[in-house]
Amino acid sequence: MSVIDICRAAKEAAAELRVLRTEVKDTALNAMADALETHRDRLIEANAVDVEKARAAGVSATLVDRLTLTDSRIAGMVRAIRVIIGLPDPVGLGVGRQERPNGLVIEQVREPLGVVAVIYEARPNVTADVAALCLKSGNAAVLRGSSIAYHSNAAIIEVLQEALAGVEDVPDNAVQLIHDVSREAALELLRAKGYIDLLVPRGGPELIRTVEENATVPTVIDGDGNCHTYVDATADREMATAIVVNAKTSRPSVCNAMETLLVHRDLAEEWLPGALDELKGLGVEVRGCERVRAVWPAAVPAEEKDWGTEYLDLILAVKVVDDLDEAIAHIGRWGTMNADGIVARDIAVAQRFTRAVSTGSVFVNTSTRYSDGGEFGYGVEIGVSTQKLHSRGPMGLESLTSVKNVVWGNGQVRVL
Repeated sequence: MSVIDICRAAKEAAAELRVLRTEVKDTALNAMADALETHRDRLIEANAVDVEKARAAGVSATLVDRLTLTDSRIAGMVRAIRVIIGLPDPVGLGVGRQERPNGLVIEQVREPLGVVAVIYEARPNVTADVAALCLKSGNAAVLRGSSIAYHSNAAIIEVLQEALAGVEDVPDNAVQLIHDVSREAALELLRAKGYIDLLVPRGGPELIRTVEENATVPTVIDGDGNCHTYVDATADREMATAIVVNAKTSRPSVCNAMETLLVHRDLAEEWLPGALDELKGLGVEVRGCERVRAVWPAAVPAEEKDWGTEYLDLILAVKVVDDLDEAIAHIGRWGTMNADGIVARDIAVAQRFTRAVSTGSVFVNTSTRYSDGGEFGYGVEIGVSTQKLHSRGPMGLESLTSVKNVVWGNGQVRVL
């Protein structure tokens, strides 16, 4: 089918999904989880084709890591779906109610968006994550993965569609994959106005730029993760070291990994050298400002571009700042509104940071690596919004709904 044919079919499916009972949706999700477990070998076999081609093409180790499916990662996909089953169905949820002086009762109620499309790169687990989130929230899903993960995505979709086919009342086109991985097909999806109610791009700067320049459908940008951690003068030193090490090294290839470390000047000599020694021992290349290099000469001189770079690698930009205000200003200049954190024992300092830093998720005395739909209790996320409308940070089930007004009367008519 053409892209428009797929979108048209999704719109028809969405009309059925919006009224699907919660029990049916949960039964379908259970079937999806069971199918992924049952066909694990089939998925890994398809993924091996993609991984082999990627390595032969000289794709970076970071991208290969994102691409690779393992038993544990498939188990994670299954586990996430089962978490979603246990979450409340957002459809029909009342979020507000008021009675007007004229007797009208106005309720705000959540309903599905309709058709949700996602364009994504390299990570095949996104296929299952989006399918599950969309189904539970009553939306039809249209997925367009990259060529590098084609065989993996196609195998996952086949398994999921086979599972859904056995569940009564679930429409055939609830979850679809666009098999055409050409740029032209992506552009057609971006311009499928009237069919797509929300499009989420999950990829690098080139993809985001393409979406911003060409999309005529509503979008939520899942942008770069240039994440910061600011270590205040009042920080617990041991806690700060543990948080910084985790934020940078636990999985550097993901968007919630710390890319820039900001350190209060009072800690430059006392704490910073030891923390950087530990990071270096774990393979991290440090790119520091002049004040960093004065106390830790092993640092590579930082260039201005380093402050705005999402490395997705064991590279860290480090800057010594005079105070909280300078840290906030730096994040405001270079941050991407993904995830930023502070380590501080002074609650007033921490609270000021949380109010002043404009970011999707702000962390106090913990790692930015927790910026994740699973960690937030959403099961998984459809993306991490780095904009302010209509959702911010990791996007779960509620982010795939909108709120409509339901007005109850008993015969009132408006006079003026």
